[in-house]
Amino acid sequence: MKTKPRLSFWQIWNMSFGFLGIQFGFALQNANASRILQVFGADVEHLNWFWLVAPVTGMIIQPIIGYYSDRTWNKLGRRRPYFLIGAVLTSIALIMMPNAPHFAQYLAPMFIGGGLLMIMDASINISMEPFRALVADKLPEDQHTLGFSVQTLLIGIGAVIGSWLPYILGNFLGFSKEAEEAGRVAPNVYWSFYIGAMVLITTIVWTVSTTKEYPPEFYDEEKVETKVKAKFKIPKTMIQLLVVQFFSWFALFSMWVYTTPAIAYHFYGTLDANSTGYQEAGDWVGILFGVYNGISAIIALSLPVIAKRIGRRHTHALALTIGGLSFLSFILFRDDTWLILPMIGIGIAWGSILAMPYSILANTIPPKQMGVFMGLFNMSITIPQITNGVFGTLILKHIYNDNPFNAIIGSGVLMLLGAASTFFVEDKLDKKTGH
Repeated sequence: MKTKPRLSFWQIWNMSFGFLGIQFGFALQNANASRILQVFGADVEHLNWFWLVAPVTGMIIQPIIGYYSDRTWNKLGRRRPYFLIGAVLTSIALIMMPNAPHFAQYLAPMFIGGGLLMIMDASINISMEPFRALVADKLPEDQHTLGFSVQTLLIGIGAVIGSWLPYILGNFLGFSKEAEEAGRVAPNVYWSFYIGAMVLITTIVWTVSTTKEYPPEFYDEEKVETKVKAKFKIPKTMIQLLVVQFFSWFALFSMWVYTTPAIAYHFYGTLDANSTGYQEAGDWVGILFGVYNGISAIIALSLPVIAKRIGRRHTHALALTIGGLSFLSFILFRDDTWLILPMIGIGIAWGSILAMPYSILANTIPPKQMGVFMGLFNMSITIPQITNGVFGTLILKHIYNDNPFNAIIGSGVLMLLGAASTFFVEDKLDKKTGH
């Protein structure tokens, strides 16, 4: 395999710019899907079942996309065709989801919404997995942390705008926050989804048009035997990271599913999705989610500096510890305005979750199988979410006493367990640098 040239910051920026659009759409989904589904008639105890569709779809889609993107080569390249296809499909789902009631003559809106949630997540995964592989494809080992950190920066920017957009449209740009009738989505929300679709397509086209990929022969190994063995050998580091990822993503899934009902119940005293209080809570959750995503963007470029000083494992453990304590601190506040403070800590954890595990893993994967291994590693994200989705109703009822706010506190405990698990991960680069 040839030596990969170092890329400039702006070359790395351009090749990851599409991630801004992907995360814009993902943030709209995360911040608004629960309340949209409840407006359509879903019960809070069953929200996890709808959210379960997303990780199941991702677990199936990402390894398949990774496998085929390793073997694809056409005029657009190796990974870029999948960016474009995923962007088109995601944009269609973004436009259709808030309009689910218009198809009510065929199926109940909440099931149409759940189906579109599945399509949206599948489409996002079609684009997302090749982006992870592209960083490892294009960059030398010593730029992996920078590459994934730039992705985190762009993810944060996209997520902040996506999360805040319904609030901005509803409070500053004159879009109504009240639906025309019960069972419909408010204009500030559905216009946010339309804008998200446009941003997604635009940013993906930018990456496709400004980034070239190395041809397949660039990755040819010297011995066929090496390639054959690489297909069947899962790196030890990947297995160790599965434990860290399980705790982290189980906690994140609970946050995405239950934050809106938790804040509505704890601070506004309602679980009625059609009430004004609930809609205000939903808009505020968008702001809070924007805060943690914004913080992840701010700290993204500091991660390589911190990792160079204390090592990638210790950097990740520290970030997860801060995130866990931040979740636990929710119980201290009586005014939801102050929840901005713990969201800062959660943003630090989120920034590390998006970058450090991939940075640790990337240099342990055979270059010609980068796509399929990154796809398989996605199971470390989907399995904990699936587990949470399957058992979430029982956990909410029997452990959290039907109080979604307790699910947020539980996320703090899980995040701390993830931090402890990080110390059992072997990192080749940490060993080389003595960390």
